[in-house]
Amino acid sequence: MTAPATLSLTALPGIPTVTAGADLVRLVLEATERSGVTLAEGDVLVLAQKIVSKAEGRRVRLAEVSPSARARNLARTVEKDPRLVELILQESQEVLRARPGVLIVVHRLGFVLANAGIDASNADGEDSVLLLPLDPDASAERLRRGFYAALGATLGIVINDSFGRAWRLGTVGTAIGVAGLPGLVDLRGRPDRNGRALRVSEVGAADELAAAASLLMGQGDEGRPVIHARGFPYARRAGRAGELLRPAPLDLFRR
Repeated sequence: MTAPATLSLTALPGIPTVTAGADLVRLVLEATERSGVTLAEGDVLVLAQKIVSKAEGRRVRLAEVSPSARARNLARTVEKDPRLVELILQESQEVLRARPGVLIVVHRLGFVLANAGIDASNADGEDSVLLLPLDPDASAERLRRGFYAALGATLGIVINDSFGRAWRLGTVGTAIGVAGLPGLVDLRGRPDRNGRALRVSEVGAADELAAAASLLMGQGDEGRPVIHARGFPYARRAGRAGELLRPAPLDLFRR
């Protein structure tokens, strides 16, 4: 008899407010002790981008930002604080769309998203915003190594953030940093149930897990920034979020 496929997700309780320099490995291990969750080989931890950004000191006070002439001009178009627009431009490769209330850019990491992922919610200060980590894949790898040093177990790590989507309303949890599991799973060449070889099927596995974890994290004052996942159904390998990015020449909507 075939065992049922199971994926379990558990929000770890009591993660405190994270500040610059915080040891996220220690904070997570303390939360697992409180909850009775045992971390085992092959488990995955999904961490909200905000706590990683806070720990890495990516909080910026707008009072310390001097907007350029370009930022001031663009701010009038999009009706946003010119200091925020300056930070968005600093974090971006290219501005794709600009209209009142909307500023879509290509982030320096290659993500296409609103406002370069800069967010004031839960930034711990009325005048403060949070930038994405400098290198989320590297951040995920450091966390993976930290947990291995503490536990002797190899975990998967996903750092997620809430992205909008070009064709649908609503934000969805999306992987911006990955370590210890594939970002993209290539199923091409495998048979379907009728024996036909799959020709185009690639699965954004890390994004799917990031989205599932976001259901428990919430988007407001829930205070659940770390999710433990067990049962990730794909083979492990060294992965990264960067492999999920569609190359610009293949992006029909940016031509």
